[in-house]
Amino acid sequence: MNKLPDKDYLGIQRLRSKSSKSSIVQKLSTDFNMTPIIAEAYYEQIASYYEELSHMPPSGGMINYDAVASTEPPGKHIRLTKKVNVTLRLIDLNEDLEVYVNYGLAGLRRHRLLRITKEAYDQGALLSYEDIAMILTTSSSTIKRDIVFLNKQGKMILTRGRKLDIGPGLSHKTVIIDYYLKGYTFTEIEQITNHSEKSVSRYLLDFIQIASLYNRGLGTNQVRAISQKSIRLVREYGELYEFYKKQNNERLIQLLNPEPKTDKKK
Repeated sequence: MNKLPDKDYLGIQRLRSKSSKSSIVQKLSTDFNMTPIIAEAYYEQIASYYEELSHMPPSGGMINYDAVASTEPPGKHIRLTKKVNVTLRLIDLNEDLEVYVNYGLAGLRRHRLLRITKEAYDQGALLSYEDIAMILTTSSSTIKRDIVFLNKQGKMILTRGRKLDIGPGLSHKTVIIDYYLKGYTFTEIEQITNHSEKSVSRYLLDFIQIASLYNRGLGTNQVRAISQKSIRLVREYGELYEFYKKQNNERLIQLLNPEPKTDKKK
């Protein structure tokens, strides 16, 4: 995204001063006779503790939303699908204001789109275009254009249609495993695909299972029956396995032949 000119849009500094962080820093400074710099340092440390222990960022703007579970298959009527109640950060002033200043309203909307789709998926749900449009108070057509824009930048947006592989192209899981076998780090894959480390690790475990079965000489139908994965995913992982096996890919070799853990005796 192209940055906007450096100017104070709609009193952005006043908005920043109204954030929960600014209020807490001011209270710490006043109540404990701290300088603003020391008070902010205390805030950042306490905020990190809170996020680590409660698994929820210390900010307002949270909403609850009922979305279709990520395990629900395509073609099922929406009224019959299992729903999951997820908690999403619609507004995070500390994070959003920076995006707003640099990229404007369209950039802020896309930033929130990335955030809420990732958070929903991490909680076992998938948002549709209509869900995202409702949450961000815009139209489905705008959301579709935003997703096309973000896809062109290499971002992978997990919506219900994309996750369930409705339509052409490789599944998102196969794309992620391909990045890993090409040597990308977990952090790089998270940034490129908008997936959490937990999700990437889960896909990798599935790939190891399927690749190991192929490595034992089993056929596609046998691998599918044992792994209980879709035929499409089994075939795509099988093709990845064959492709990188021919190249003697170091990461593939490590995945299929992990070093045994040994107990060190003193």
